Amino acid sequence: MIDSKKRDSLRTLGLSSCALGLLPAAGCQLSPSAAPAYASQDEDLWQQADDIINNIAHTEFPDRDFPVTDFGGRGDGETDNTEAIAQAIAACAAAGGGRVVVPEGQFNTGAIHLKSNVNLHLEQGAVLSFYTDAKHYLPSVMTRWEGVELMGYSPLIYAFEQENIAVTGRGVLEGNGSNTRWWPWKGRWSRAQWPVDEVEDQKHTRTPLFEMAEKGVPVEERTFDENYLRPPFIQPYRCNRVLIEGVTIRNSPFWLINPVLSEDVIVRGVRCVSHGPNSDGCDPESCNRVLIEKCLFDTGDDCIALKSGRNADGRRLATPIQNIVIQDCEMRAGHGGVVIGSEISGGARNVFARRCHMDSPVLDRAVRIKTNSVRGGLIENVSLRDIVIGQVKDVFVINFYYEEGDSGNHLPEVKNLHVSNMVVDQAERVFYLRGFERAPISGLTLHNVTIKHADELGVLENVTSIETESVTLNGEPIAI
Repeated sequence: MIDSKKRDSLRTLGLSSCALGLLPAAGCQLSPSAAPAYASQDEDLWQQADDIINNIAHTEFPDRDFPVTDFGGRGDGETDNTEAIAQAIAACAAAGGGRVVVPEGQFNTGAIHLKSNVNLHLEQGAVLSFYTDAKHYLPSVMTRWEGVELMGYSPLIYAFEQENIAVTGRGVLEGNGSNTRWWPWKGRWSRAQWPVDEVEDQKHTRTPLFEMAEKGVPVEERTFDENYLRPPFIQPYRCNRVLIEGVTIRNSPFWLINPVLSEDVIVRGVRCVSHGPNSDGCDPESCNRVLIEKCLFDTGDDCIALKSGRNADGRRLATPIQNIVIQDCEMRAGHGGVVIGSEISGGARNVFARRCHMDSPVLDRAVRIKTNSVRGGLIENVSLRDIVIGQVKDVFVINFYYEEGDSGNHLPEVKNLHVSNMVVDQAERVFYLRGFERAPISGLTLHNVTIKHADELGVLENVTSIETESVTLNGEPIAI
């Protein structure tokens, strides 16, 4: 039996109960369609996106090459090329910059540390195959893991406080993550195909690291003799002018592309294919002026996730992720297509995504914001347009109850989320929006959105308003 409150909600939506499948949750305030203020602002919004792209400072390298084979490198699939690559990078940097070239062949290696003015270039047929023994990623370096700084394993490709750096070419970066290497450190996982080892489990490092951050332990003291935190694949840390272009990245231990506290970053034409735990495709953290374009994401976690630090550590650094443009990308498998959070304590602003295609029976969400009252953070001015979605489970997700839920004193805030010109072929739910009663979700505008088929409208809980214009669900217009 439908109670009167829910029946009133249905009447406001202009849909019958059988068309919904799931009724709006308590606390949602539904408003009629407003005047198309967003439409009049559309061109101004997207001029901001163009301005961000035009203001990105580009990399530039001298026209000289340093083949790793000139320094003893061998692409025979057996030789350890770690030292040869390091020598080539050092020589290139000392000469004022250029390309360190990896030719065709399989070059085994440990951690690679880039220096200013160096472009690590993989020719067609080149494979950089990274060792899975953690000893190859020591000594420890300054890094960030799930939004918390520590002295941890070196990322597979790492740069610290460098400028004008690149990883380019048509070759492959092979992380060799698998059900027997790196990935089992995750411990329990819904898709785990390994027995859980009670010793080699990230929880034994993750939990004390997060406790250290909450207590304000200095970063240089956040070290672990037994460390089971898998390193990200590519991490420029406090770098300026970064280009990652053309390469294919496979089977990462952890996040694939993870610029941190960096400016002027371009990720272009990269194929991210990794289905292990936490195989996020591209996760810029606390960065400014980032362009992600013409990339393919086929991942075991979020395709693109924008972040700015976790809890106390994010508030300590207080650096938002800002001025981001995502365009002409393809998202296949993943937990989310365009995602903000969950490590978002530093906030996010001025995020634009356009001309993207998302489609997979195992793509969980198209647009996702995840946070809670322990994270906090202001997320504002997020715009998406010209988005084509084939199959997805949830179209729009804003969840203030992620992980710890409502157990803190740092209220998240989401303002000014605009979506225009979106077509969805098939979804299970349109909305999963859960704000707090004392901190509702506001400022969501949908303009020219067509949901051809969805089983359910979904959940709308503590949402102050959704402004709609030309929005249809299952062939019927809706105004929320």
